Amino acid sequence: MAGVDMQARLSDAAVVSLDDLGWLDEAIGDARVVAIGESAHYNDEFLRLRHRLVRHLVERHGFGAYAMETGFTEGWLVDSWVRGGREDLDHVLANGVTSLMGLWTPVRAHLEWMREHNRTAARPVGFYGIDLSGSNVSLLPSLDATLAYLARADPDFNVDPGIRATAASFAAPSAFSLQAALTAYGNLSPETRDALTAGLAELTARMTGRRLEYARRTTGESYERALRSLRLTVAIEAGMRAMARGDAQGAMVNRDAAIADTVEWVLRREDRIVLAAHNGHIQRWPVAPMPGMAPATPMGMHLADRLGADYLVIGTTMASGSTLNTSPDFYTGTLFTDMEPPRPGSLDSLMAASHEGPFVTDMRRLSPADADAVRTTTCQRIGNAYSDVRPLDAYDLVVHLPDVTAAEPDRAALAHSPDEVREAFSLWSP
Repeated sequence: MAGVDMQARLSDAAVVSLDDLGWLDEAIGDARVVAIGESAHYNDEFLRLRHRLVRHLVERHGFGAYAMETGFTEGWLVDSWVRGGREDLDHVLANGVTSLMGLWTPVRAHLEWMREHNRTAARPVGFYGIDLSGSNVSLLPSLDATLAYLARADPDFNVDPGIRATAASFAAPSAFSLQAALTAYGNLSPETRDALTAGLAELTARMTGRRLEYARRTTGESYERALRSLRLTVAIEAGMRAMARGDAQGAMVNRDAAIADTVEWVLRREDRIVLAAHNGHIQRWPVAPMPGMAPATPMGMHLADRLGADYLVIGTTMASGSTLNTSPDFYTGTLFTDMEPPRPGSLDSLMAASHEGPFVTDMRRLSPADADAVRTTTCQRIGNAYSDVRPLDAYDLVVHLPDVTAAEPDRAALAHSPDEVREAFSLWSP
């Protein structure tokens, strides 16, 4: 009928204010992992939401670990600092938090809160990176950590120097070198690539077979850290192989399976953890983060399969503002781009039509009419792109933030970053 607004909306009963976090208290139950998503990286509002929810879960519910979408090996530097270490925080933010994730003022505030909390807490909160190291591209951080461990645990063992030499030939100082690293890897001869793969496999076999011997010479925990770093090195190299043959789906599958294993590794050390990552990683539904890419199995599906009800997923939506620029212009300093209005039929569009301000909806407690409205949505925004999703299967709760902005760059952390990072940020005008 002409003049009638046919946009689906949720009822007022499904819209819960974010002012009071009682909804979070009711939702978590006995979950061991509470995953908090974000629709795009580096947005101020998502970072502040994450910080607020983490503080609540730690202070009110005793969660003992914060696990973040950043490099596993580099994350030990952050963990040392939040537990009272003497490292310089500017250096920690630039080098302990990968993929540019540490270069924003809300992240500094979050780590400062963790350190202050731990100063008087009976049980300190640990920091864990769960992602592939080297911004998912460079093998060197995790490989060097493994080689340093082997030098202590097995000093008479001579590691083939060709392994590191090959890894160094396509190493990337930051996320801005992604394309250069892929090109360099692609230029390696098949024989060199195969030798690298075989060398990493042999190192993995050696470390796995000598677990008891190595742990006795060092410690069990240092052995486990080194082995996890090595397994993530293998995952990065497998992802590079996949990307070189044009298999972006294979690269994502490798990555998300590896980070799910890392979360499980953390759970063997911590009772309850808060897990912060992009929606595309935490959701319980296949995701295609790039146009034309076949859907891939994300970390969240692995964790849901392993943990069942112990895995709680809080997704997010957004309607307007600035989002991460995923075009090639990103690499020349155009870090953010304006968003178009949400696509009709998307989860973001439904949430935006339901209420003007920020709110949360519990997908498990919807009325039949509200559940039907959610079922009409078939996709969700990832920046300015969209991925197919079934929200009732993907999430337990969804937080809607109507307008999001670029976070404020942390100038002190940037000063400790590689030259190419400082140059790109200097070209960006927030």
